[in-house]
Amino acid sequence: MSEKSLSIEEQSLKIIDSEIGNHDYNRDEWFIVRRVIHSTADFDFAKSGKIIFSKDAIKSAFQALSGNKTIVTDVEMVLSGINKNSMQKIKINAICNISDKLVIQESRITNKTRSAVAMRHAIPIIEGGILVVGNAPTALFEIINIIHEKSANPALVIGLPVGFVSAVESKNKIRDIECEYITNLGRKGGSPAASSIINALMLLYIEKYLS
Repeated sequence: MSEKSLSIEEQSLKIIDSEIGNHDYNRDEWFIVRRVIHSTADFDFAKSGKIIFSKDAIKSAFQALSGNKTIVTDVEMVLSGINKNSMQKIKINAICNISDKLVIQESRITNKTRSAVAMRHAIPIIEGGILVVGNAPTALFEIINIIHEKSANPALVIGLPVGFVSAVESKNKIRDIECEYITNLGRKGGSPAASSIINALMLLYIEKYLS
């Protein structure tokens, strides 16, 4: 196949493969990491700020997708970045409660962030589902509390909050509790990175089980 016949996406992925050099990810992990690099143009997600997978993270994600479990996001930007065509093929839903009136009201009363309160409100559908945090460390800390107190047990937590306050701490903490996770080292993260991970997981699932 000539270079001209490749799509821009295919060309981009080919460039990433040629520039990254050696890495210690397996095939499925690299499929995901490469998509994060593609969406952010940041090779650091495979280097000093590398993405980390728990032992059964991908397997657990596939179980959630096969069970038509709900994806819950911390902010609308992550939700908007999730591929709707893939969701339709797998027959799953994704939600974000951050703009719910009850969440806004409780956030004002309790002085907690809306992202944290939204996760607490999602407890009835968190069980066996996939949680995607790309912005708010407070949301990730709330998920940790929910798991710790055994209020719900998600199949997978994708935790890539970004920033200078509590982002690193929340990502370190999620690696210390009993749950399957995909996270990264350092301050980097963000909605595009987080949504690209769930998109990559869905593409992998479709490739393996629905093609």
